[in-house]
Amino acid sequence: MSRRLLLIRGLGHSGTTILDLALGAHPQVVGLGEAVRILATPGAGEEKRGPAQLRGDLRFQRRCTCGALAADCAVWGPLLAWLPAHEAQPLADKMQHLMTSLEAATEAAPTWVVDSYQGDFVLPFDQDDELEIRILHLTRDVRSWVHSRSRDGRQRGQWLPCLKPLLRWCRINARHERWLRRCGKPVFRLGYEELALQPEPSLRRLCAWLEIPFDQRMLAPASHSSSHVLAGNRVRFDPERSASIHYDGAWMAAPAGLAQLALALPWVAALNRRLVYSATEDPAGADLPAPR
Repeated sequence: MSRRLLLIRGLGHSGTTILDLALGAHPQVVGLGEAVRILATPGAGEEKRGPAQLRGDLRFQRRCTCGALAADCAVWGPLLAWLPAHEAQPLADKMQHLMTSLEAATEAAPTWVVDSYQGDFVLPFDQDDELEIRILHLTRDVRSWVHSRSRDGRQRGQWLPCLKPLLRWCRINARHERWLRRCGKPVFRLGYEELALQPEPSLRRLCAWLEIPFDQRMLAPASHSSSHVLAGNRVRFDPERSASIHYDGAWMAAPAGLAQLALALPWVAALNRRLVYSATEDPAGADLPAPR
């Protein structure tokens, strides 16, 4: 049977979890959250992290977004029990085992399975002729992302708390863009601002690219999502924040910071516009916070 895997990739805290949940509200899609993070063999020093502990007692404490404890989840339960004895297997084999578990747990196999791991763009499935892979690259405006990620530094009184996040946004997104041009897989570029400010047009475009009909339930992820997310942003368990797709515009009320000044650099402004706003269509005339 041909299988179709959608990889949501991008920097963390860019809306990947809410998008995973929204896609999971579609009857032909099931989201698995940061599945690759769980499947990857834990390295030295990672024994106390969530993915490693899910192989042990944590699976009897953490809940899946389906409502069941991880150990009792029809999708993750069998996989987590199977993993410890099969850590040496390639990541591709582990993902195939997870997808088999998913198909066994559902009445009808989903058209698309979604993984939203926010890590490096590793594709360990290239040689699998039975698996079609597409990539969704989700990027958040540099000003919004840097404001969000420098919050802890501001609370600790750091000097220029936004410098490190700004450099990370520029370095990682530039590297991701180069990698995506060479990966040989179909790529859909989506800006978080486009998704959050115009969710229906954005999701309609995405559904057309995935060759599935748009479903209105995608606009209310908390009420309809059938995703099985064990690892991801805590928004997955916040019914208020996951009830709809909405925009956090806190950065707009903050003083102009280093990220705003960085947009004076042509290559930063061009990268931000290309990754975040290149597909913006606004027939209603709403103003988007596009780079100045």
